[in-house]
Amino acid sequence: MIDILFYIAAGAGVGLAIGLTGVGGGSLMTPLLILFGFPYNVAIGTDLLYAAITKAGGMVSHTRRKTVEWRIVGYLAAGSLPASLLTAQLLSSFFSDSSEYQSLLTRSLGVMLVLTATVILLNGRLRKTADTSSVKTGEFLKRHNHWVVFFAGIFLGVFVTLSSVGAGAFCAAILLVLYPRLPALHVIGTDISHAVPLTLIAGLGHFILLGNVDFMLLGCLLIGSLPAIHLGTALASRIPGNILQTTIATVLLAMGIKFAVF
Repeated sequence: MIDILFYIAAGAGVGLAIGLTGVGGGSLMTPLLILFGFPYNVAIGTDLLYAAITKAGGMVSHTRRKTVEWRIVGYLAAGSLPASLLTAQLLSSFFSDSSEYQSLLTRSLGVMLVLTATVILLNGRLRKTADTSSVKTGEFLKRHNHWVVFFAGIFLGVFVTLSSVGAGAFCAAILLVLYPRLPALHVIGTDISHAVPLTLIAGLGHFILLGNVDFMLLGCLLIGSLPAIHLGTALASRIPGNILQTTIATVLLAMGIKFAVF
């Protein structure tokens, strides 16, 4: 019973942080579960389904507001969903036990945490760079952006499945660079609307092919986080989000280096 209350409290803490800062749950929840002593594979598999459920409400909200670029979502998903399924299938086929691919998950988690933390820390500069990108770069992306988005989707499909991190802030950064004129709200709506099917497919792959989901843990995390996300959103206007984002990004960067190197 104490463990259940502890997991609910952990879900509430992450949910509050998501509501306050907008930082994705995957980059926070997976390292937290690992620190709790859950195996890497279970932490990642469970967090993927957690992310799909918690982001679903955001997708519905953005769809109602018409702030989702479904064409871009389609190009991303065309690359990410098959790549996610193939990644889970390869893990199931080539490894007989989760301990055999733990180092792969660990390194992937570290790399994606570092990339996500860097994106959060450089968010403002990234926006300015996207706005002032060179003419040649802009023309190249304009001519080939569909293919670039497709291959970006493949990258996300592989590494989100291996780490549960990257479907949020990192994907948004890709969209920001490829579509600098896209309104910020549309970037967020498109990012979330792609993250839901990606994390759902990746999570189901972990469950069906690898058995890496703890549903009791998932239920506890959702009980704590869903109301906390709404509370954090309500409080966001009263607390300086930039400071919280910088603090969280610094912690993620340190953990990412630890997982990637050690």
